[in-house]
Amino acid sequence: MASSQYQNRLIVHEQPKSPISEAYRTLRTNIQYAQVDGELKTLLFTSAGPGEGKSTVAANSAVALAQAGHRVVLVDCDLRKPVQHHIFKLNKKGLTNCLVGESPALELLQDTEVANLRVLTSGPIPPNPAELLGSSRMDAALTALQGVVDYLVLDCPPVIAVTDACVLARKVDGVFLVLDADQVRPEMAQKAVELLTNAQGHVLGAILNRAEVESEHSYYYYYYGHGEKSETKGKG
Repeated sequence: MASSQYQNRLIVHEQPKSPISEAYRTLRTNIQYAQVDGELKTLLFTSAGPGEGKSTVAANSAVALAQAGHRVVLVDCDLRKPVQHHIFKLNKKGLTNCLVGESPALELLQDTEVANLRVLTSGPIPPNPAELLGSSRMDAALTALQGVVDYLVLDCPPVIAVTDACVLARKVDGVFLVLDADQVRPEMAQKAVELLTNAQGHVLGAILNRAEVESEHSYYYYYYGHGEKSETKGKG
């Protein structure tokens, strides 16, 4: 059973009229316009360090894309501290089961309560995440998934802590760096960008998370420039 700490994470689905949901739709629009310079079909979400909310941002971004009628698959590539199975209340069997040869990726996709959105959860936590993500079986899984979607969204571990995101960065069309305004230091953000760029990743931009902005009436927690006070500040 999912822990209560993962409840109310899918704000785009649960509160579609909230300012945060509108911010995710703005992000969705920006992704669509960015395709003028080339295909953006496979998107990777990572963060500089742990606990910056990258899994929540990845999940809500996937929901926003699906709500626009796009076929979307969200893949939990965080094989160290996966949470997408909690957020969507799904079976954990998933990516690592594919990467060790148990089942094809397409057979492991799980439907969600969001139309057009399916999830490939992490599967059991392996002893060698980076090696699995860099394997030929991972390449084959990505190719198979890309063939059945309009957008493939990857939730990856923090880039400074481990090499996993850098291993995948060159395999995707674009990378978003999620940064927690309360905790990230400028040098950490810069280091994360350098690591991703050196790994031949196409960094599309940063998503500033939990920036506290004073409004006329109260303070709001902002995702991508908008937000509301009730947004969960749990780890992603």
